[in-house]
This record gives sequence, structure tokens and C-alpha cells, in this order.
Amino acid sequence: MGLFRAKGVVYKPVENVNLGPDSDESYIKANVKAPRMAGFLAKIFAWFLESRIFGPFLLYILKRNNLIHKLVTNAELEESPVYVPLHPFEELNEKEVKHVNSDLSPSEQVQQAIGCLPLPSEKIVNELKPSSRRWTIMDYSKAYSSGEITPYKVAERLVAAIHESSGPPLDMAFFINYDAEDILRQAKESTLRYERGEPRSVLDGVPVAIKDEIDCSPYPTTGGTKWLHKFRPCKGDAFCILRLRSCGVVIIGKTNMHELGAGTSGINPHYGATRNPYDPGRISGGSSSGSAAVVAAGLCPVALGVDGGGSVRMPAALCGVVGFKPTFGRVPHSGVLPLNWTVGMVGVLAGTIEDAFIVYAAINGPVPSHETSVIPPPKMYFPMLQSTNSVSDITLARYGETVDVTIPDIEAMRLAHYLTIGSECTAALSSYLEKLDIAESGWDVRVALSVYGAFSGEDYIKAQKLRNRQIQFHRNIFTKADVIVTPTVGVTAYPILNDALETGELDYINGAALVRYQIAGNFLGLPAVTVPVGYDKKGLPIGLQFIGRPWSEPTLIHIAYAMQTLCISEYRKPQAFYDLLKKD
Repeated sequence: MGLFRAKGVVYKPVENVNLGPDSDESYIKANVKAPRMAGFLAKIFAWFLESRIFGPFLLYILKRNNLIHKLVTNAELEESPVYVPLHPFEELNEKEVKHVNSDLSPSEQVQQAIGCLPLPSEKIVNELKPSSRRWTIMDYSKAYSSGEITPYKVAERLVAAIHESSGPPLDMAFFINYDAEDILRQAKESTLRYERGEPRSVLDGVPVAIKDEIDCSPYPTTGGTKWLHKFRPCKGDAFCILRLRSCGVVIIGKTNMHELGAGTSGINPHYGATRNPYDPGRISGGSSSGSAAVVAAGLCPVALGVDGGGSVRMPAALCGVVGFKPTFGRVPHSGVLPLNWTVGMVGVLAGTIEDAFIVYAAINGPVPSHETSVIPPPKMYFPMLQSTNSVSDITLARYGETVDVTIPDIEAMRLAHYLTIGSECTAALSSYLEKLDIAESGWDVRVALSVYGAFSGEDYIKAQKLRNRQIQFHRNIFTKADVIVTPTVGVTAYPILNDALETGELDYINGAALVRYQIAGNFLGLPAVTVPVGYDKKGLPIGLQFIGRPWSEPTLIHIAYAMQTLCISEYRKPQAFYDLLKKD
């Protein structure tokens, strides 16, 4: 392959790069050279990539043409590799926050969060159009406490709604697995607690959905596959699920996801294409597709996802809900499929930022001793959203080349992240893949696994050098600005084509546009949140993203709340929507 060797970029040392508005750094746009493929074409392509004769040559050409060789593999850079984006905790002196003791129980932390929320404004409630009203955690809690409705009655409606949405004509494919008896059992127990006047927290009886990448009894953890749970049985609840259960939530099932999280559309050939409630003919985004869609459709006010490459924020933006990813290491990863252990993070999808905050308070806790941990453990601060003092003097930086700052090498960071997440996925699954009948995997994932397997140890180390480089760039940016603001995604939800339903699809151009602004949150371990801010001409949701310094979740929640307040009166309900608290 030496004849085809692409010359690598020689990167300037970080200290010599100008990040100011007068920077002369070049800005390389996404350079994806791969046609969309699905159906028979996707099968042919997968066969060729898996061929011992043609595969190595094709994979080499793919990597070269898409600039992986130029920007990563053959690049020259001085920075040492950083393998885990674990940031030492530092006091940020954020405004309008309160310190929360780390020894509180999940329900006590939830109560602390409730104390930070503003009282509902009659003016805001009255201005909300009936077509935009989504029920919140507090709506459920108040309805249960007043006896207006019971968790059991809500669960009955919920089971009927899941059943209706799962079959024709809707075929929304929200869930991989749900158990009506288990849902009703949990709801009955919650109803009895309310009858005794002993709810565990405001989350008691509230329906919550879980991405099928997180261990949650009594369900297998499939990772969107037909085979993974056979090799790796679920032995109990993940850390975050245990904390939610202690608050009394009703777990309503395991939501659909892009197989192995290896795509951005949410089209799963095994369990169906998760359809966007705003237009069921369009994608919901991936890989936490089902979690975003069930919240948008009103089946629950909040759901958990896992964000390895925008996998919470991307579908949240496409489905018109909030998506929140904390700092790497803030929420323990125990019990989550180890598909991408240095870029993945449990995240929250919710109808409002307040609901995302409440659930964040519940799942936030000390890291188990067997996990990589921050030393010393990070302190926890909550944003005082009820404060009448404005949070002023917040400086925003726009991503890319702007009048404010320049963040170079964004395309190189995207490729380095792709190389990292792919390498970690194949390493995590290596013992299973050796025993796997590859025919059990979707065709699009077979292509992804072939590409992932073509990455070398040298590729991985170069990617980690680029990680260090970008951490230093962003650290520099955060000396000038508090938060980086970007579009959440580069395109709104695009149509689901019939040829993709059986095989999945390979659409790397749209995929690159969807993930482009998401990567820093994952690759660099930064907290990020997306908030719905409007709709395009087709009525499809648009999200705005805020990326913060490590451990700056309170500031991000403050900003997201302010943005939500500006936009909430214009929110619209989607075409597919279920009202679980309606009065008979």
C-alpha cells in the first residue's frame, strides 16, 4: 500500500496555534466520500469488505479518501496521548448554585433538586398553547398526590398506548422489550405507597424508559442486536437504575436503539426503524432513538440514554426534547454495555430541562470503587433555578470560525473520535465476535464492524494525541468563554426510505452532519445539553446545544432553562402523541 500512502498533516504545537478571531487556521469541512447504500447495495458492500481478497484494499481506500490517513494515521504532532478524558475537579465559582452533600440518598438528592426549581408561573402556564403542553414529573406527582389519578391507571393507559404505537398503522418501533405485567406490578406498588401517604419521592409512579444499552431487570440487554444478550446476560440493575428505583419510578421497558450504537439514524433491521413522532416517515436519530421518541410522544416525561457520539443529544434535537450529557465520570457507568468506555456517558432525555435536572439529581452519585474515578471525587452543585437573581456575565463562544474564537481541527477531532469509538467497540466485543455468526448482525453494522476492525494500534494512539490537543484547545477557549454554543445537529430529521428497513442504511454524509457538533462532549468528556428552540419549514424540531467546562452542569442547566423559557410558548406537540394524564 506504500504507493497509495497519503501524506499526513504536520500539526503545529498547541502553544503556537492562534485561537483568536484573527486566526489564520484553516477550517476543513466534513469530507465524507461514501455514497448512501441500503438494500442489495449494502449487502454487496458488506460482502466485499468482509472478503479476505478485496476487504483490505477497500478499507484502505475508504480510510484514505475520507482523510483518516491524512488527518490522523500519518499525521505528525507533538502532543502525548490522553486515553481517558478524566478531568480533575476544580471549583468554578458558579453563580446561583448550592452545594449538595455527597452522602445523600437518591430521593434526598431529588428533594434538593425540587427545592431549586421555581414555582410554576400562572402566566407561563396560561400562555402555553394546548397544542404544546407536555406533562412533567411534577404534573404526575401532583396528580398522584391529589388522588386525581393513580399510577396504576396511568400504567394501564401506558400499556395500551405502547401496544397501539407498536402495531400498524403507526409501527413506531419505540421499544425492543416491554413487560405489561411488570409495568402494572410496579404501578400497583406505587399506588399503594400513595394511598399510605408514603411516596418515596416526586418520581414515585412516574414512567421512565431505559435505552437497551443499560442493564435493567427483568429485561435482557441486547444493545440493539439479536445476539449480544446470549453472550452477556443481564445479572441485575445498572447503578443508575438502582438509584432510580429507590426513588419509586416505574420502569416501562427497554427502548429501541441503533444496533450496537453504530449509527445515527435509529433504523434497526431487527426491531424496526424508530419513527419520529413529529413525522413518522422520518428518522428519530441515534443511537438513543427510542428514548428520545417515547419522551416526544408523551409516553413518559423522561428516559435514560447513553451518549457515545451525540447519541442522547442528537435524537433529542431531532425529536424536539431536551438531551443532557454530564461530565465524563459524573454518573457511574456500572451496568452499561462497555461499547465505548472513554467516550460514552449515561445521559437524560426529557420534555423539559427541569425534568432532566430532577433525574440527573437521582442518578448522580459516588463512583463505585471498581470504576475509573476522579481523585478527589467531584463535588456536587445544583443550579438554583428559583433564584430571582439573574445569572449574568456568562460569555458564549460560537463553534467554528467566528468573530469570537476559532477552534481548529474540528474535522480531525471527528475522525479521531470515530476511530476511538470504533476501536473501543471492537475491543469490547472481541471475545463475542469470535463466536458470532455474522449473519445475525444487520448489514449496516457488518460494514461498521469491518471498518472498526481495520483500525490499528498506531491509529488509536494518534487519535489519543489529537484528543490531548483538543482538550488543550478547549481549555484555552474556556479561559475566554464560559460556554460554547452550537447547532445541535447539521440537518433536521430526514426521510426513512423503504430500502433501509431490512438492511439498515449506510449514509455517512448525513451521519457526519448529524454528529459534527456533538463530538467535543464525548471525545473531551465535556458536559453538554441540547434544548428545542424552533422548527424548520416542514415543522421538524431544531435544537441548540451548549457545551461547558468540566463539572459546569449547574451553569449549563441555568442557560438551558433561560433558553427554554424564551421558546416554550412556541413548542408544538408531535403528530404521534399520547396524553396519559387526561381527564376521563
